[in-house]
Amino acid sequence: MTSPDILCIGSVLWDIIGRTDTSLRARGDVAGRITRIPGGVAMNIAMTLARFGLRPAVLTALGTDGEGDELIAAAQSLGVATEFALRTPDLPTDCYMAIEDATGLIAAIADAHSLEAAGDAILLPLADGRLATPAAPWAGPIALDGNLTAELLAEIATSPLFNAADLRIAPASPGKAERLIPVMRHPRATLYVNRQEAGLITGHTHASAAEAAEALVAAGAARALVTDGAHPAADAARATPVITHAARPVQARRITGAGDTFMAAHLFAETRGATRSEALDRAQAAAAAYVAFEDFQP
Repeated sequence: MTSPDILCIGSVLWDIIGRTDTSLRARGDVAGRITRIPGGVAMNIAMTLARFGLRPAVLTALGTDGEGDELIAAAQSLGVATEFALRTPDLPTDCYMAIEDATGLIAAIADAHSLEAAGDAILLPLADGRLATPAAPWAGPIALDGNLTAELLAEIATSPLFNAADLRIAPASPGKAERLIPVMRHPRATLYVNRQEAGLITGHTHASAAEAAEALVAAGAARALVTDGAHPAADAARATPVITHAARPVQARRITGAGDTFMAAHLFAETRGATRSEALDRAQAAAAAYVAFEDFQP
């Protein structure tokens, strides 16, 4: 087996997305499309990186049920290695359900209970020699998903298994953003959040992505990238000036997964030697193409 270029740790599940081109009112019943596709933050990032030409592997928990078998097959067909995933016969494969209309995301429910129940068992390949050991920790990039429990994220923040990693952290949702506070302070971590999530972490409302990114660094983050929908995104780091890049105006046709695409494109650009400005530009372009259902070449 070829060694992976990057590890994506967190949720790998089925996304069930209902979309309509109309405006959906509360308790409304409208025509639209319902899709079932591989998803989850870790999986979304891994799929995008595989499409760009990297060799990602996922560390996650999947049931041994039919849904898990289908998801393993789908991931492998997309170039995502699943050999290190934990398969659990006593837990079902997780899923996510969202409804989107012409204005964006209306509501979503994430069922990541199996991932949460598995806990630190999903990290075993980083300790038992299959990928690394405590004495020789993984030294490449790791994309870390905020669907992990607050306890596990806090453990990762101080674990020797992550001492050498280039740690890239994504929230699962605004409701889980505060879980990231301990791990965002890891000295080798880069945090990716939107402006709302940044406010939940810092406890303040920020007028722009740049203001939010600077506030996150002031709160202890080594580096923070903040998106703000159709408004400029920002990159702030300790002892360096904040930079921003405008978003390309597009007609949004989907929302779920846009932040994961932004993170994957930014991470990929930096693995290829892009400057901070170049990487932010590529990430904004990738996110715009994603929400508009356009092709994107990194």
